[in-house]
Amino acid sequence: MSDAALDDLIARLPKAELHVHIEGTLEPELTFALAQRNGIELEHASAEEVRASYTFDSLASFLAVYYDSMRVLVTVDDFHDLATAYLRKAASQNVRHAEIFFDPQAHTSRGVPFSTVMGGLRRAIVEARRDLDVHAELILCFLRDFSAEHAMSTLMESLPYKDWILGVGLDSDERGNPPEKFAAVFARARREGYFLTMHCDIDQEKTPENLRQVIEDIGVDRIDHGSNAFEDPALVRAILDRDLGLTCCPISNGWVTGGMKAPEITGLLEAGVKVSINSDDPAYFGGYLTENLQQLAAEAPLTRDQVLRLVRNAFEISWLPEHLRAGYLAEVDAVASA
Repeated sequence: MSDAALDDLIARLPKAELHVHIEGTLEPELTFALAQRNGIELEHASAEEVRASYTFDSLASFLAVYYDSMRVLVTVDDFHDLATAYLRKAASQNVRHAEIFFDPQAHTSRGVPFSTVMGGLRRAIVEARRDLDVHAELILCFLRDFSAEHAMSTLMESLPYKDWILGVGLDSDERGNPPEKFAAVFARARREGYFLTMHCDIDQEKTPENLRQVIEDIGVDRIDHGSNAFEDPALVRAILDRDLGLTCCPISNGWVTGGMKAPEITGLLEAGVKVSINSDDPAYFGGYLTENLQQLAAEAPLTRDQVLRLVRNAFEISWLPEHLRAGYLAEVDAVASA
């Protein structure tokens, strides 16, 4: 299949996105609109200046800009507008299901109530199901550079909203913040009925040990990023034995390390690991889900069969009810065979 034909197939396929941070979809244009609405002064004079300033060379350098930008998110309407903008973009790329990360501690720690965050995001999700035919759910992420006690209090604060939250995750700076730090929090989250996932960002300190902890000690249901597992056959076997899916993000990989990790992603795929492709923080890294698949397809390069497996994997490792999963997979098959 030609590159153009494969790109066209990727664009037309129904897709699921399992690794996208809603705060990471805050485009500079919306940042300026919200800043004006809330009377917040920004460092840069235009959206173009903001975008030109994105020169990340590590996870830490990205996070510094990422958290500073969030200060424009203040009201229920701000969070609604942020999520609505992402969901409209997702709909335009044939994303049929999205499991969306949000970072409540990044907002409550600066005085924004938990209820404000939830109210805005939930309203956008309900509207997207009605108006865009996009099914979306929320995953609450704890910030690993905050204390485990803060994470536990945030978990408790989430319980009145359990019907609106599908699972919990762990993100932010991994340095000195191993998964085991949050073992008690995740054990309680499982007892409360939440699905579990954790970030194991690429090329971080002690990544193999972090991967071992999330698999063996925490017992996650899914791993975010995790492509470094390819470097350790024992980790690959453990992932296969537990039938864990990985949510990889090629474009963001290229911003914080030397490349997309295409050999690792395709190697894991061919080893039988249920790898999926996602956009991570697309407003900062310059590519939503379709672009991530297309750019990986060009760099790897991917075959048509590999693309279809990646797309199917995302639905298969999602936390969808079985009847919805089956319906979306049937849609994938219909486009693939057309």
